[in-house]
Amino acid sequence: MTQIDQRLRDNVNLLGTLLGNTMAEQRGSEFLEKIELIRTGAKAARRGSQEGRQQLEATLENLAEDELLPVARGFSQFLNLANIADQYHLMRRRRDDETPAFENQMLAQVLERLKAQGESPQALAKAVAELDVELVLTAHPTEVSRRTLIMKYDYIAQQLGKLDHQDLSQTERDTIVNKLRTLITEVWYTNEIRSSQPVPQDEARWGFAVIERSLWYAIPNVLRHVDNTLREAGADPLPLTATPIRFASWMGGDRDGNPNVTAKVTSHVLRLARWIAADLYLRDISKLTSELSMQNASAELLAVAGASDEPYRVVLKKLRARLRYTRAELLDAITNNLPLPANIIHDQNELLEPLLLCHRSLHDSGMGNVADGDLLDCIRRVTTFGLSLVRMDIRQDAARHTSAMDEITQWLGLGAYQEWTEAQRQAFLLKELNNKRPLLSADFAPSADTQEVLDTCKVIARAPMASMGTYVISMASNPSDVLAVKLLLKEAGVRRTMRIAPLFETLDDLDNAAEAIRQLLSLDDYRQRLVGPQEVMIGYSDSAKDAGTTAAAWAQYRAQEELVKVCAEQGVELLLFHGRGGTVGRGGGPAHEAILSQPPGSVAGRFRTTEQGEVIRFKYGMPDVAVQNINLYLAAVLEATYLPPVAPKPEWRAVMDRMAADGLQGYRQVVRDEPQFVDYFRQATPEQELGRLPLGSRPARRRTGGIESLRAIPWIFAWTQTRLMLPAWLGWETALTNARARGEGELLNQMRDQWPFFRARIDMLEMVLLKADSGIARLYDERLVEPKLRPLGEKLYAHLQQAVEQVLTLTGEAHLLERHPIVRASISVRDTYLDPLHLLQVELLERSRKLGDQQGAAIERAMLVTVAGIAAGLRNTG
Repeated sequence: MTQIDQRLRDNVNLLGTLLGNTMAEQRGSEFLEKIELIRTGAKAARRGSQEGRQQLEATLENLAEDELLPVARGFSQFLNLANIADQYHLMRRRRDDETPAFENQMLAQVLERLKAQGESPQALAKAVAELDVELVLTAHPTEVSRRTLIMKYDYIAQQLGKLDHQDLSQTERDTIVNKLRTLITEVWYTNEIRSSQPVPQDEARWGFAVIERSLWYAIPNVLRHVDNTLREAGADPLPLTATPIRFASWMGGDRDGNPNVTAKVTSHVLRLARWIAADLYLRDISKLTSELSMQNASAELLAVAGASDEPYRVVLKKLRARLRYTRAELLDAITNNLPLPANIIHDQNELLEPLLLCHRSLHDSGMGNVADGDLLDCIRRVTTFGLSLVRMDIRQDAARHTSAMDEITQWLGLGAYQEWTEAQRQAFLLKELNNKRPLLSADFAPSADTQEVLDTCKVIARAPMASMGTYVISMASNPSDVLAVKLLLKEAGVRRTMRIAPLFETLDDLDNAAEAIRQLLSLDDYRQRLVGPQEVMIGYSDSAKDAGTTAAAWAQYRAQEELVKVCAEQGVELLLFHGRGGTVGRGGGPAHEAILSQPPGSVAGRFRTTEQGEVIRFKYGMPDVAVQNINLYLAAVLEATYLPPVAPKPEWRAVMDRMAADGLQGYRQVVRDEPQFVDYFRQATPEQELGRLPLGSRPARRRTGGIESLRAIPWIFAWTQTRLMLPAWLGWETALTNARARGEGELLNQMRDQWPFFRARIDMLEMVLLKADSGIARLYDERLVEPKLRPLGEKLYAHLQQAVEQVLTLTGEAHLLERHPIVRASISVRDTYLDPLHLLQVELLERSRKLGDQQGAAIERAMLVTVAGIAAGLRNTG
């Protein structure tokens, strides 16, 4: 068996030992011995020992009521600490004889390949400078861990970094270990479950904290890495104001099915972002004011500063004063809900121009090394984050706009908009867009829902253009969905261009996406108003929930192909926005593979994607890890643009067409057509209990009803907790089996070897199948599912085994991920700590369901701790 890197193992052992000591100090050595007995029993059971299984189950069943929560917390916190060690290992200090991190080599490798194809250094520099990658931070599925604990986890990682030096004295090492002991003690005595549901403002603060604590430091290092890589390739570095990477956010703007996100919330979050940005810039400028004490300066700078021995400080002190005033006024406006004063900093150039002036002067005065230090970092933060840190997207369901328009047309005496044909809607909307008079008068008295839509548009109208991103229309299907938003924005007083992106989510909508965009772009009035690219969002989560990942993945691919063709025919640039989740079942997976598996031509130097919930912490929570992941995005987008993947051969497309149809049928036969499925799902998984977990501000359901009413996030989360992972693989077993039965096995091998799209799907499928565990899922069935429903569970386990067998046949390996032994070992080693949590969760679910409303707070909290622990161990929520 492949060993995990010894340094990682040492860190895990150290953190685990310190946690054990903390538990022993609180609960006594006997409790720690019981924890160890559970751990060794789980380890033996995993190796097939019946004695170990019996010992494990007996120990857990005999736990006293007051031991349930501490045991759950012990295993949960160990998994969190293992994640910290694992995450730190990605960015650890590397010795001179070690290979640099893969993510930090990618850009250089892509540039070398482009040079080999004859690209000049000037062309390379231009290509990199023009990249436009935007990562959109979203609150859902949101973070299981509390922000308080996340900060402590970050401090633990920092201490591991300090420990990663061979020349430490024993005293220095002891000091670091003692700090780790203190932090772990703080973690142990901190409640890991929120006491109340977060509100959207809390989610926004959490997102801003990721920027403040990590991305603020990561961005200058990313761009410095790009500069150095370009120089090594013989090209010029990036222009000072190049922004190949930017950030947007849905936190405070995503109102789709979330009644807690109101116009007032959006306005508050926009102001809060500006206040935090002003505070961060003030820190930077104060530091620069202290550093730039030099006298030599250019005539250009002296003309601004006047006669002074410290001209740079003169310029920067003026800027510092402006920032202090701006920060104070923003705080006052937030606290007292006042209009923003006109004399605060409203334009990014007010920040940028003094900094660029100082930069030019330092270079002109022979101090280029000073100019390209902290000053350059500050310039690049301004160009990347602007005055608002992130650009806020607004997302709303198309039905809300339709309902608003229906109220308006009925009030105007024009009839019921909802009953009109698409042609009638378009004719009315285009006429009103061209009409100079307002659509509504002060006498219009809308319903509360329509008033909220109108108020949101007014918030957009008042917000600075640079602070707003895209208006995303979920469940869009027709051109009128886009035109309605344009009219509502016009009525609110929006006189600038705001990108409006229809979001195509269901299988039918994905299949019709290209035709909807073709019709939209064929409207002359719309084309005249279109500035910049036409943005289209592709929904991964709901399409997978609707049709299964086999059919959904192929529909997403084909939709992108057709959208590229349509926009090329119309002479319009296309920007595809990928609404990906964290898990495979929601379109998640390694970003590098995902980008390089897109259709040729769909990544044209631009890439926009969501980064969701716990994925944000794992990928961007620490500066060095954030640097690696952003480097990966930039290199992958460059490669996909200039070294695009091969287009699928006709015979491959034919195979995928048949597989998608088979996968769709296989998925829906279980999820939609099996009469016992809903009852089984609710009994076998903690789906009902997840509604009590204070995860995010959004309700778990869009409306009352069955599976169709459940959001994609809890749908995935529930199956992840039981380790069946059903949404991520169901349908693939049918599709692959039928393809082989048709004699297409050799074509499948060819597709996996030569077609990045298919290879990425199979690789992600293999990863999720390794995490799936029918043995664990059976434990839930045995204790929680009534006997008449258990045959359905056995049927699903057979489907799971069929999927595993088909993937192994395709890879030609005896075990899943056999070619990636370190990844395989990393996943399997967690099972020793996950198994007790699963068994505890089953016990607690059974008790909870028997007691109903009579259950005590201890059982409730212990159950929620197991939920969080399993999510941490699998590194997935939804």
